[in-house]
Amino acid sequence: MLNNQDFATLRSQSLGGSDIGAILGLSKFRTPLQVWQEKVGQPMVKIDSLPLRFGSFAEDFVAQEYSRTTGLSTVMHPGIFSHLEHPYLTGHIDRFILQDNTNLFDEAGNLNTRKLLECKTANPYAKDEWGEIGSDEVPMSYLVQCAWYMLLTGCTQADLAVLFSNADFRIYQIEQDKELEQLLLDKAMHFWQEHVVAKIPPAPINESDCKRLYLQSKDKKSVEINQDLLSQLAELPLLNQQFSMCEDHINQIKLAVMQQMADAEMLTHQGKILATWKSPKPSFRLDTKKLSEDHPELASQYQLPVANSRRLVIKDNSINQGASHD
Repeated sequence: MLNNQDFATLRSQSLGGSDIGAILGLSKFRTPLQVWQEKVGQPMVKIDSLPLRFGSFAEDFVAQEYSRTTGLSTVMHPGIFSHLEHPYLTGHIDRFILQDNTNLFDEAGNLNTRKLLECKTANPYAKDEWGEIGSDEVPMSYLVQCAWYMLLTGCTQADLAVLFSNADFRIYQIEQDKELEQLLLDKAMHFWQEHVVAKIPPAPINESDCKRLYLQSKDKKSVEINQDLLSQLAELPLLNQQFSMCEDHINQIKLAVMQQMADAEMLTHQGKILATWKSPKPSFRLDTKKLSEDHPELASQYQLPVANSRRLVIKDNSINQGASHD
């Protein structure tokens, strides 16, 4: 029922578990457009951060802690699981949970377990995104990832073990949901066929997406605004005014905080730090202006042209004029 394939080869040629939440708009880290750019081979900025590296490093520890807490054995399978009918739909499972010391696969190549394990690390400040221990109340991107893996493997339960910082370890249980699995399958197939295969990008969902999708403008090209967008633009002056009032209020509160702190580094309440106000460590930068003045021939050797990104400028006068013709 399952095909095991090489993870590195399929990464850019398939939709995996970490892609599902992203194409549904549930990921904090990637948008549908970013997934699409990766799959069609467009240059991508590699996402690399300390939390991501720590999460990868801590996977073994989280799995060991799960076994210590539950008394259950886990095993890692390095291969990739793919959908039999749609091999471009894949998943790499962190661990499988064994009820006894049986092998992961039987002689026919079928799984000997119906339970899998996902290992996560999470920011302790995001605990409000997680529900009661033992429930399935986990962030939606993780919920659909576990459902996706159950779809591919035939497992009927996924345990999600999460470590918050180094002091809070929890286990959540997610049961198979056939309706959710079918929804994910339909969404994934649609994304793959209508966007990846067709080479048509999904709609941008934020400003960063627009900047990625429309890197350069065409000289002298203009488009006529539609009526719906014209109405939205007409709201901007009032929204900007409301924002300015809120910003002024925020600045007044900040001023009051700074006045009370004076030369103190910390503002506290019953032993809890509410605010800090201190100088960062000194940093150093190259004085390019002085370098150019003192050694122009040297400075010119190290100057490179910089391609500036597009800048959106909305003119208030034109908004008012356009709205007056409604």
